[in-house]
Amino acid sequence: MRPRTTDSSRAFTRRQAIAAAAGPFLAAAAPPGTDSNPAAVSAARCASYGEAVTPVLRKMFEQLGGIGPLVAGKTVAIKINMESPLRERTGFRPAWYSRWTHPDVIRAAVVLFAEAGAKRIRILESSCEDDHPLEENFILGGWDPEKILKAAPNVEMENTAGLGYGKRYHRIEVKGKPYIYPGFDVNHSYVECDVMVSMAKLKEHRILGLALTMENMLGITPVTIYGESAGYEEPALRPYGRRTMFETGYRQPSEPSPKEVDPHSPREPGYRLPRVIADVLRARPVHLAILDGIETQTASETVTVEPELGRKIRLVQPGVLIAGWNPVATDAVGAAVMGYDPLADRPKPPFERADSFLRVAEEAGLGPRDLSKIALRGDPLKELRSAFREQR
Repeated sequence: MRPRTTDSSRAFTRRQAIAAAAGPFLAAAAPPGTDSNPAAVSAARCASYGEAVTPVLRKMFEQLGGIGPLVAGKTVAIKINMESPLRERTGFRPAWYSRWTHPDVIRAAVVLFAEAGAKRIRILESSCEDDHPLEENFILGGWDPEKILKAAPNVEMENTAGLGYGKRYHRIEVKGKPYIYPGFDVNHSYVECDVMVSMAKLKEHRILGLALTMENMLGITPVTIYGESAGYEEPALRPYGRRTMFETGYRQPSEPSPKEVDPHSPREPGYRLPRVIADVLRARPVHLAILDGIETQTASETVTVEPELGRKIRLVQPGVLIAGWNPVATDAVGAAVMGYDPLADRPKPPFERADSFLRVAEEAGLGPRDLSKIALRGDPLKELRSAFREQR
């Protein structure tokens, strides 16, 4: 019997099949300079911080096809997660272990980006409390920033809550039909970069249900324009206050920043926040998403939780890292690891109080939330699951 032959122009590999199922929107989400599946996500066990993080993250990047084509010769911006308040702890545990991206994960990424040829690496976050240098806020949190700054050549930090080291704000515009805002004015750091990385904590959110790499990108918006103390006729000189306008629409951003496309749209946080997230991501695409789930907390993205939710904040140790090219796919895997169905929507957990931001983002063409359309790499998800809702 003659061996069976296959027409290579018609046959699909499993990787090609997943990419095709993920839909045409992934073409726009593909990481620049890579040939890897844009819906690929790697998840791996990492039991503790310290020296163990770098080899685990290195293997994950290899499973994604390598980060060299993405970062070599480029300026890489890493939006970390240091949710205010800066001085509060959860159960006397430093925020790095509960709410914030841990410095060991940041440092590991810096080392690996440098090894892959990154020209310049910038660590970014916007404080809702001050315009201090970001390095000073690391010190307030009890960590020496030099351990990150000296991990590779040309590593910098900037507090992007206002102008920072820039001289003016820069306009980024939503690609496609906007949900809430047609564009945003942001710190120079988010346009003067070649690669955008969102590095967040694996945690829950009081309104959105989950606070992962997509929600983390809300923090690129300057507090001087979108915070509670933002100016009206012009941005405030100094940042202070939460971005409550994103939740309730009680006012518009400072002049001359873009205003809402429909000021009569619902003012409910559970409607607005998922759509503002989709707008931000279509204006400032993410090329690599990383979730720190080694140690974290349940029930809230901050240090409090409303009594009516019937839950308490618990410190937990899922012992997992997750990374992917696409933030929607990465957050979908994060949701699954946390014990949730990424295809769920309001009012099912964890989306009791908001429309699913995963669904809204998928409908906006930002990426897939269906695990069957995601190329899963690394450890089996069933071995990594940690049911957050059971931690009451």
